Amino acid sequence: MAFLELVNIDAGYTRGKPILKDFNFSVEQGELISLLGPSGCGKTTALRTIAGFIMAEKGQVFVGGKDYTKLPPHKRNIGLVFQNYALFPHLSVFENIAYGLKRRRVARLEIKRRVAEAVKMVSLEGFEERFPANLSGGQRQRVALARSIVIEPELLLLDEPLSNLDAKLRDEMRAELSRLQHQLGITMIYVTHDQVEALSLSTRIVVMSNGLIEQSGSPEEIYETPATSFVANFVGFDNRLDGTLKSIESGKALVNVNGVELASTRLPASLGKEHVGKPVSLYFRPGDTLIASGPGDNVLEGDIDFSTYQGNATQYAFRAAGFSLRALAAGNPIAGGGRAFFSIAPDKLLVEAGNG
Repeated sequence: MAFLELVNIDAGYTRGKPILKDFNFSVEQGELISLLGPSGCGKTTALRTIAGFIMAEKGQVFVGGKDYTKLPPHKRNIGLVFQNYALFPHLSVFENIAYGLKRRRVARLEIKRRVAEAVKMVSLEGFEERFPANLSGGQRQRVALARSIVIEPELLLLDEPLSNLDAKLRDEMRAELSRLQHQLGITMIYVTHDQVEALSLSTRIVVMSNGLIEQSGSPEEIYETPATSFVANFVGFDNRLDGTLKSIESGKALVNVNGVELASTRLPASLGKEHVGKPVSLYFRPGDTLIASGPGDNVLEGDIDFSTYQGNATQYAFRAAGFSLRALAAGNPIAGGGRAFFSIAPDKLLVEAGNG
């Protein structure tokens, strides 16, 4: 049995239907798993079911081999970090961190020792007597983290904890979370809609949509070989071209897109010669485009609607082969209203059978 298991869970009803339906999910001890997906996909419902804030209508929750299904939240040895920090404004940093230990009736000297350790772990020495109102967003998030780890939980759950921070602080806190996870060896489940957070933090990513798991795999697997069109779109394959599979030989597919032939070497194992003559979709990332000097293999000729200079590259919105597409390419900007040639290497084009 895995360290955490959700078995055949129905939970989180909306409009009379469960958000999670026959949901199965497992985590090994010491993993840092990200639940990745858009708002409303069920990732927070899964987290709250693990925490006990939502009781499963069906199925079972196991943590460390123990049945947690009917346990109330305060009897589950689980740490929680929320999006809004949930700090007590009238308590100091020390008192906020110590709160869970006091509720557990830990001895005073032990509380002092463990809070001091937690404060050191999150680099807040000297801030113990300050109140939340006198802290920055990043410091408040560190207090929330310290309060969660000081109780020495079996499992740490984080619900979009960095979404209220600016970009620089998010980068710093991602590094801090990664360091803490490696230092403590604690099992973490991290809920986010941000693919960069999930890719940079996780040992494994679970992509969710409509209460279902679309794909589970390492960050590399999710990013490089998305299993469905939903996952592809969510991890940056923003461009889609629908066409017909013309041929497939030696790991290379040739696709006709409204008269334009494009070759791809990123083929799913399920794509075979039986799909020749049938609809397929091609996906590619805007950043995998290059400006070409003219027509050629795997080149799209397009009309540029507008361009946005971004320093080391220019973003283009253009129309080619009957589709609206985006490119992010280096080189001198080409003004909107002009024409350009964009090339995509065969190993950057992802094929999916059946038009997604």
